[in-house]
Amino acid sequence: MIALRNVAACTLIAVSLSGCIRTYSSVMPSGSAAYDLIPAQKANGLPATYPLEAGDVLQVKVFQEPELSVEKLAIDPAGKISLPLVGEMQAGGLTAGQLEAGIERSLATRYLKNPQVSVSLLDAADRIVSVEGEVKQPGVYPINGGSTLLSALALARSPTLTAKLNEVMVFRVVNGERVGGRFDVAMIRAGRAPDPQILPNDVIVVGFSRLQGAYRDLLTASPLFNVFTRY
Repeated sequence: MIALRNVAACTLIAVSLSGCIRTYSSVMPSGSAAYDLIPAQKANGLPATYPLEAGDVLQVKVFQEPELSVEKLAIDPAGKISLPLVGEMQAGGLTAGQLEAGIERSLATRYLKNPQVSVSLLDAADRIVSVEGEVKQPGVYPINGGSTLLSALALARSPTLTAKLNEVMVFRVVNGERVGGRFDVAMIRAGRAPDPQILPNDVIVVGFSRLQGAYRDLLTASPLFNVFTRY
């Protein structure tokens, strides 16, 4: 009976301790609405919003103009590239589509009629992602062009035992506006939901489970009460 009382007391204390932790329910979009804002990883390349940065290696092709095409071109530390006829131009901070449009405008102004330009990212320089909340090692980590939510969480040594896996938030700045979505990592791990693409400077926050926290506190408090257990 004393042992049962001890367990009950531990449970009460654990629940009380978990109640002291202020938590909030997320109001961020989830499900398909979250994927509209934070799309899943594409099998055929990077999302259209992926910004180019210094150190990225590009391939620039001008349709039917091989002498104007460049097979391998690195963006310099100032964020610029240099192309035949076009000369030096800004590439850092632009998406591949924006850079294509800029090259086409420059060529059309002086040299070609209706030029068609394709820009591909051959090798992405490391960017950073911030991982916070219920992960084993919160911090800022380097990522590459193929990073996803699961791979970013792995960099932070995965969620803790007290993580709320259906409340993992991804925050992103798009066109100067902060957006975000809420994802269920358990569903993603099981292959029942897509793995979102993670972009440079995204912030990932893993929520706290009060139920798991209470269970953790119970296990922590139990040895104290076992001192008084009779056998």
